[in-house]
Amino acid sequence: MIVWMVRARAPSFIIPITTLRIGNGDVKGLRLPLLSNKNWQFQLQLELQQRNEEKKKRQNVTISYTNSSSGGDSASAALELEVNEIRESCKMWKLKGQYSINYLVSSTPNPHPDSPPLLLVHGFGASIPHWRRNIGTLAKSYTVYAIDLLGFGASDKPAGYSYTMEAWAQLILDFLDEVVRKPTVLIGNSVGSLACVIAASESTRTLVRGLVLLNCAGGMNNKAIVDDWRIKLLLPLLWFNDFLLKQRPIASAIFERVKQRETLRNILLSIYANKESVDETLVEIIRELANEEGALDAFVSIVTGPPGPNPVQLRPSISVPVLVLWGDEDPFTPLDGPVGKYFSSLPSKLSNVKLIVLKRVGHCPHDDRPELVHEKLLPWLAETFNF
Repeated sequence: MIVWMVRARAPSFIIPITTLRIGNGDVKGLRLPLLSNKNWQFQLQLELQQRNEEKKKRQNVTISYTNSSSGGDSASAALELEVNEIRESCKMWKLKGQYSINYLVSSTPNPHPDSPPLLLVHGFGASIPHWRRNIGTLAKSYTVYAIDLLGFGASDKPAGYSYTMEAWAQLILDFLDEVVRKPTVLIGNSVGSLACVIAASESTRTLVRGLVLLNCAGGMNNKAIVDDWRIKLLLPLLWFNDFLLKQRPIASAIFERVKQRETLRNILLSIYANKESVDETLVEIIRELANEEGALDAFVSIVTGPPGPNPVQLRPSISVPVLVLWGDEDPFTPLDGPVGKYFSSLPSKLSNVKLIVLKRVGHCPHDDRPELVHEKLLPWLAETFNF
């Protein structure tokens, strides 16, 4: 999951006063659509009312991480794991004997002992609990591993570390080699998906048995150039953003703004098609990670760092079976963008690639509509690996 982007939006303005008090509500730097003079006051009142209602809801909510419906069928919802249960089941592994990496392994008595294990790799800003709606279902037939990439979740966030896509890919390969020790199907979302592609392209051993890509990212951040005129047009602005983020006070202020519950909820609502999946548990999963020590440094390093190799460059070197699941309402890597178009063209050229477009699904299909992902993923796994 990515929580940082530049995208076109409707004209807007910031009310040019520090605090505007209306009734019992305070508004600081409230952004509103550009309205006529006779309409903006009504819109402001409506916005304030919505904010106060959200505030009341937050005050009355206790995060117990109990099972909740994700808008899918009851079978999928029933297998949703509690976040506390996931965290208490996690273990630590030492990467190169230096960095602690948080991971989970889950399985049930397996009727297909020869089936490959699965490794779940989250996207930007997420962690293992982002797979809480998938682990239980997948573990009925497979041994499921999930990992917090370096810089995220409960894994280390070393001071001064320069994050790269290549380093994450090597982490995945080392984990397969030292912990899983069996040829594995990699399942990734967003930048996690791209890390899986890089790992598969760099593996000189039979560590990777297959790939499942859930809305694969084009790079570690928005500076990935894959012949997208939209990105090229915005490059000067992206470089200016990088300059600002490298100023510690500015970066801290921006990060504090980004990790507010309301801001995170709005970001998540913009990238999920199924709005019911954006519940309080999801917001807390992302927010708690942002509050951990080292999270700000990781955020700045990732956003301002090199985007790394893109999937268009890497894909020709991969011969393992590939399933591409793509949400058609993704604002980050849309189907009509260069990466989306590239993956859409592959099935007609390569027999080892299968593409399924998921209707009314956003950037995080596994969490947006998990029941739909399971419906497509499980038959492909069974058919591809012959059990």
